Amino acid sequence: MNATMNETPRPQYGILAVLIVGAFIAFLNNTLLNIALPSIMADLQVGTATVQWLTTGFMLVNGIMIPATAFLIEKFSVRRLFLAAMGLFAIGTIVAGMADVFPVLLGGRMLQASGSAIMMPLLMNVMLVSFPIEKRGAAMGVFGLILMAAPAIGPTLSGWIIEHYDWRMLFHFVTPIAIGVLLLGFFLLKDKKDKVVLKLDILSLVLSSAGFGGILYGFSSAGSKGWDSPHVTVTLAVGVISLVTFIVRQSKLERPMLNFTIFKYPMFALSSSITMVINMALFSGMLLLPIYVQTIRGISPFDAGIMMLPGALVMAFMSPITGRLFDKYGGRVLAMTGLTITVVTTYLFSTLSLETTYTYLMVLHAVRMFGMSMVMMPVSTNGLNQLPAKFYPHGTAMNNTLNQVSGAIGTALLVTVMSTQTESTASELSVTGAGEQQIMMKAMLEGINLAFFVATFIAGVALVLSFFIRRPGKVDKPVVDDKIMVRGQARA
Repeated sequence: MNATMNETPRPQYGILAVLIVGAFIAFLNNTLLNIALPSIMADLQVGTATVQWLTTGFMLVNGIMIPATAFLIEKFSVRRLFLAAMGLFAIGTIVAGMADVFPVLLGGRMLQASGSAIMMPLLMNVMLVSFPIEKRGAAMGVFGLILMAAPAIGPTLSGWIIEHYDWRMLFHFVTPIAIGVLLLGFFLLKDKKDKVVLKLDILSLVLSSAGFGGILYGFSSAGSKGWDSPHVTVTLAVGVISLVTFIVRQSKLERPMLNFTIFKYPMFALSSSITMVINMALFSGMLLLPIYVQTIRGISPFDAGIMMLPGALVMAFMSPITGRLFDKYGGRVLAMTGLTITVVTTYLFSTLSLETTYTYLMVLHAVRMFGMSMVMMPVSTNGLNQLPAKFYPHGTAMNNTLNQVSGAIGTALLVTVMSTQTESTASELSVTGAGEQQIMMKAMLEGINLAFFVATFIAGVALVLSFFIRRPGKVDKPVVDDKIMVRGQARA
């Protein structure tokens, strides 16, 4: 098989199954760790600012690695990239599970991130070249169902493990599965790739790392250190300057590491804008709701996980349905409907009180996730559908990078809004003579409500943008440079 073929190859479900299982394990690992952070703080005797590096460090490595995945996908075979990614993830999991001091745990976590960063763009690229445009929505829907199962079961499973075992069991639980998937890929994946003469531009890699890494670190630190901190201002300045230089350099290279000309395709540019905006709003629920239920309401981590479980399940089971609806009706109707639901439910979350019931929170979160399920995958797929196949690696790498950046920006913005409002309200209530604990609870509630209100407007911007979505016309036929095989089978 070569790059001159005109027909979309028959989907190779064997390799897709192996890749999806690998991505599922990476997703599951991320959702398992969040609830374990307080236990890790107590056991390793570190503070909140330190333990947060398990999340920030993971995000930084992703931000540095993901832009390079377009080059890696073009240069190396699926088999080599999968084994390298899964190998790094498995080694990182083993190291983290054996950690007795925080630096070792952080090192293992970053090894996991380096493998996870390659896995998702690789899987997305294989999905795009395996299915024609008219069937891509259904395929992405099934893919979404499997991956969304990870955040559905992750928090609840993590809460149960933490209550009965040491936090290291979270890594010990993942280790044998990761090794099993690695062995499965080693024996089943057989692919041939014509030798590709590509050379990595080292300066582009350095600029990309400094640009995306600086922006991610700056925004991630803003919530805890404050916007006037030199850590924030200097790293953001370095990040912006490096990123601008990186973009200018890519426009001058014959074979850029990350091709920014893909933004000349209007539907891809629009889909990227919508997913960035909605990612910022999405983080309001992921970040603010756990703070509200655990800190203000005193709900246990396990019960908090149970409360968010229906929403995750709704999002998972809606994924294949949304995929089929996308194939039939396109992305515009789905995005407009989903974003309308998201805007309304996000606003309702801005009216929380100290007496809001557990059932109300569970139902409202589930409805919000129902709305979100109609947005993310359809909008992203609609944009990628307009790209010629030669740009698929760059499109998937760009989307994943922008997701990381928008997540960091959204988190920093909402934490800043919450913290500022909390301090202001606490200062106003202090003159009333109420108890300190009561003042802080009311002040934090006001901060969370305002942050949700700001997130409502952010989601509203995405809703307005969704009116301009249209189904892209036919583009170049998918081009496949790999001959991907699973034992006993080959694509004809």
